[in-house]
Amino acid sequence: MRSEDRVDQTDARLLRALNDTPRATMIALAERTGLSRNTVQARLARLEEGAALRPFEHRISPAALGYRLTAFITVQVAQRRLDEVASSLAGIPEILQVQGVSGSTDLFVQSVAVDADDLYRIAGEILAVPGVERTNTSLVMRELVKYRITPLLRRAMGEASPEDG
Repeated sequence: MRSEDRVDQTDARLLRALNDTPRATMIALAERTGLSRNTVQARLARLEEGAALRPFEHRISPAALGYRLTAFITVQVAQRRLDEVASSLAGIPEILQVQGVSGSTDLFVQSVAVDADDLYRIAGEILAVPGVERTNTSLVMRELVKYRITPLLRRAMGEASPEDG
């Protein structure tokens, strides 16, 4: 991440207010953070252009669209074909995210499926991608800690976490 994309304490305060009330207006965010409306607008624009604010689609539950199974699939690929494999995987709608990782595997793929038969089909599509050598699929049985960012925002704001007592 470039240094100009880094979040300062004021950005963190603004992001926390936005996280707490995602549909808040610029005026409401300004009131909550103690910033001017123009400052809020400028900072949000900069955060949207950089890497700090992700697309809205991260908030949409795949289960609400009928995709009740989530799986994490590790993929080993022929190294010279890594970009080609990633591009092909991006063409499979049920694949939510692909990350390049270190270690004994090359890619960490998050996928969703309607049911076990659908997951079998998706796994077959992944294996059919030229350059994919091996996969290993793990089903998510239960989400134990939901995706969260608030503890990191608190830290960026300079606040003590509740665990610090």
